[in-house]
Amino acid sequence: MAKFYEPDMGAEPDNPFARDANGKLVRRSYWLDMGDRSIVLMMNHGLGKVLSNEQKRMHLNDIGRGHLIEEVCTVEILPPEK
Repeated sequence: MAKFYEPDMGAEPDNPFARDANGKLVRRSYWLDMGDRSIVLMMNHGLGKVLSNEQKRMHLNDIGRGHLIEEVCTVEILPPEK
C-alpha cells in the first residue's frame, strides 16, 4: 500500500507536504488557499513532481481536490510484451 510522501524535514522544514505523527497535513491551509490551476502546476512542475502518481492521487484526495487527478497524474504507457 502506498504511503503519503514524506519530505526530508531537515533539508526542507517548511515543505507543504509535511505531515504530523498522525498523518495530517501540517500546512493544510497552504493547499486549501490555492486555486485548482496552481495546484496542477505545483504537482506537475513544482515540489510535487517528485511524487509518484499514487502519492499525488492520495494527496489530492486528502485536500479535497480529487477532481484534479486526471490532470495531475500521468498515464504510463508500457510497450507491448514480445
